[in-house]
Order: sequence, then structure tokens, then C-alpha cells
Amino acid sequence: MSTPRRVQQQPAFILHHRPFRDSSQILDILSRDHGKIALVARGSRGAKSRLRGVLRPFLPLRISWAARTDLGTLTGAEAAGLPADLRGDAMLSAYYVNELLINFLHRHDPQPEIFELYGDTIKALGVHAAVASALRSFEIELLSLLGYALSIEHESGTHQVLDPAGNYEYRMEQGAVAVSRSSGSMVFSGALLSAIHAQQFEDPEVLRAAGRLLREVISHHLGGKELRSRKVLLDLHRGRIERHEDRKHSSE
Repeated sequence: MSTPRRVQQQPAFILHHRPFRDSSQILDILSRDHGKIALVARGSRGAKSRLRGVLRPFLPLRISWAARTDLGTLTGAEAAGLPADLRGDAMLSAYYVNELLINFLHRHDPQPEIFELYGDTIKALGVHAAVASALRSFEIELLSLLGYALSIEHESGTHQVLDPAGNYEYRMEQGAVAVSRSSGSMVFSGALLSAIHAQQFEDPEVLRAAGRLLREVISHHLGGKELRSRKVLLDLHRGRIERHEDRKHSSE
């Protein structure tokens, strides 16, 4: 039998956990130097487990494990900081970030820049920064680090700077293509695309356009898979709009 590979005190976050057997669980973990990994935490759901309050999402950890196969065994875990203060939309958004990483990342592919981006994003959500702006920035940076960077700085084919008054259709394999029409799910003005590139999300119109663009780009790269956390966020947003409209009509 081969000797297990051991890793000690690795900075990490838990992305997802699910029950395993009577009192154990399987953890999907984002580690700084080993990428996304899966570990069994034996007995961690037991009433007397010292890990019950430690193994939770959004808490910076230092973990140790041993592995002979793709599924390793957790041998130690301790908090390496304070948990993020996540509530409401910020909490749902953090789960969306986790779901994105689970779907985009391959196991055992170290990407320290993504680990750092993740930690910064969870901190931003925890201090109640503008949630939608933080998510759009995360999505843009993540796509870039994965090799799927948005091509919205120049016109496709000519490499000319976008005309602020012109209209462009964003095409996945080409980027911003000049078009004569102004309507379409992936048609944007040059001014809007340039503002998205500069992440000028304090402007509500830019923020909405970025959400529309990124939703389609991410869906394309995930093969059309619907993310459960994104659906919950969208449903909540639609519900708020409907309640606002109902109050508006009732007051008229």
C-alpha cells in the first residue's frame, strides 16, 4: 500500500459540505496551494466532535490532511481568522460565489490568485459592501483568471477603441462586434461596455448591463447549467420588484 501524501496547516476555505455515513461529512475545499480538493471529515458531525464549530463555510481555516487517492482524509482544522458577518443578500451571494468555484475549478489545480480573490470577495460581502457590485467585480476577475476574460475594450477585428455612441453585440468567440441595431440580449452601447470594463458599478445602468452580460457569458462557459444560488437571488429580486410595484399601485 502506498504511503499517504500529507499536507499540514494549509490555508483554506470550505466551499460545500454534505453528510457521509453516520457522523462524517465530505468537504469540498478551496486551498491556497493545492486548489480545489475533496476530504472526508470523519466523525465531524458527532455531538462531541471538536470540529463541529470549525468546519463551516466563509471561515478562514488552516487544515491538514492525508491522501492516497483523489478523496483525502482531514486530519486537523483550526480557524485562521474571524468568520465573515454575512446576512441576507450577502449570505446568498457568498453561496453563489462558492457555487461558481465548485463548477469552474478542476481538482488539484493550484490557483493562488483565485484563492486570494475569493478571500477578498468574502471580506467585502462581510462588511456589507454593495453586494451586486462586489459580485460583478468577482465574476469579471474570476473569468480573467480562468482564461475567459471579457473582450470589451476594443472592437472585434479592428482593435479600435469602442465608439461610445456606437452599438456592439457581444459574441462569445469574438468579443464586441459593431452592429446597426440597438436591441438584443447581448447588444450594448460602446459607452456601457467601456464602463463595464472600468467597473464603474456605482452607475445603476452600468451595473444592470454588467449583470446581463455576465449572466450570459457565465452560462455559456458552464454549458447552460443553471446555478441554484443565482436562481434564488433572481427570484428574491423579482419578488422585491413585484412588492414595490404593488405598493406603488396601492398608493395611487
